[in-house]
Amino acid sequence: MSEVALDNRDYTVLVAKTAPSTAYASPKFHQSWSDAHRAIVTLVQKCETFDPDGITIYISSKDHAAGLFRQYRHVTSNVIEEIFNENYPPETLNLLDGLSIALTDYFTRKQAGQTKPNGEMIVVLIDGEPQDRMEIVKTIVEAAEQLDSDHELGIGFVQVGNDLIARGFLNSLDDDLRSRAGAKFDIVHTQTLDNIQADCLTEFLKDIIRD
Repeated sequence: MSEVALDNRDYTVLVAKTAPSTAYASPKFHQSWSDAHRAIVTLVQKCETFDPDGITIYISSKDHAAGLFRQYRHVTSNVIEEIFNENYPPETLNLLDGLSIALTDYFTRKQAGQTKPNGEMIVVLIDGEPQDRMEIVKTIVEAAEQLDSDHELGIGFVQVGNDLIARGFLNSLDDDLRSRAGAKFDIVHTQTLDNIQADCLTEFLKDIIRD
């Protein structure tokens, strides 16, 4: 797959970060998210080459009640750190809310003729087991039903840290979306942050839409 498939496409990044629990956070939790912050800046820089008008970011925020995710539009890499600093993560969050908001936003713009010709890509960074796992699967399956082609929308989940339950859920999303959940298209690709190198971001983005 050539880089042409990444052009003329909108990009959304959903940062589902939670505040560490003193009792349960691993010693590497802060380092994992520090690495993730740098990776997000690099990711946004890469997305800017395909989406020059800036990306959309949803970030979990303790002080934002609407699904705990705050939206920023037309974001460029030079303001990413400012966005991180403005938002302290909640202790728990509902990934389903953030994902639903992002998907609804895409399909609303699609109906209004405001999406780009190649569609959209959503990259989700998550550090633990999400709530309502079956509802998340259902939401993704329903989104796939609304697509005109399998390359129109891709959802990439990136795991920050090493939560084994989260890893199992993401593996299931990646492997079983069509065979077991009955999705029209396989629109999900998952990866751990540790396995995404800065010089391989283009390949990671391609994997999201060809999975």
